[in-house]
Amino acid sequence: MTPEISETAETLATHTAPAPGAGPGRRWNKVPEVTVYFWVIKVLCTTVGETAADLLNGNLGLGLSGVSLLMSALLVVALVVQFRVRAYRPGLYWLVVALVSVVGTLITDNLTDNMGVPLQVSTAVFAAALVGVFAVWYRSERTLSIHHVDTTRREAFYWAAVLCTFALGTAAGDLVAERMALGYWLSAGLFALAIAAVAVAHYALGLDAVWSFWIAYVLTRPLGASVGDYLSQPAADGGLGLGTVATSGLFLAVITGLVVFLTVTRRDVTARESLTPQAG
Repeated sequence: MTPEISETAETLATHTAPAPGAGPGRRWNKVPEVTVYFWVIKVLCTTVGETAADLLNGNLGLGLSGVSLLMSALLVVALVVQFRVRAYRPGLYWLVVALVSVVGTLITDNLTDNMGVPLQVSTAVFAAALVGVFAVWYRSERTLSIHHVDTTRREAFYWAAVLCTFALGTAAGDLVAERMALGYWLSAGLFALAIAAVAVAHYALGLDAVWSFWIAYVLTRPLGASVGDYLSQPAADGGLGLGTVATSGLFLAVITGLVVFLTVTRRDVTARESLTPQAG
């Protein structure tokens, strides 16, 4: 489901020249090419976000609020570094995604467990927040394409949208799996079918590539969370009972291996970035 928009001569020119408003060194797209590796790592990160949040909450002794503050601080630090580099760096980029996944999960958990906000309400609120980010992003930049995340402002919009998708996906996934009593395995299958439907709508029915990408991005969050819960939760609760430590460790190892592979091969570097030496 690689989002490719038809490019005019003007759009093509942006692949070889700095984006408007980009300062020195801010010329490269900060998001990887959307390949099968992208989607695999994305789902793995969402799984880790679900299991790691449960692991940290249960073992650090800080309570849900304390863990949320700690992980949010780590996310802020990672984002500061991410904004400072001049080009896409696989290890740093996916570290931020993994931390966003954990924080997005914890935000929803805090609303549900500490504040008693119904999942129906939090799902609607996060959906509205995501639409709001998209509206401001498009009004400011006239595009939502991830092929042009090449200025500080566009990158800020991008990460704001990503955080909203993780929080929304967590709330929607919990709503389906728990409130509708479908269980983890059936929930995972349902979200996988929804993603397949988006792919069919894109490739066969002409659904806009940008919207196809973002819809799939939202849906991969509850898909990964359902898989993580199925693997980690006790058999009495409908899971396989592998535990959060084993599940988190396994998926982190796979993510690390894939990120190292992409760092070496540069298979997910966008065309514009690969044609010109990187800096920073």
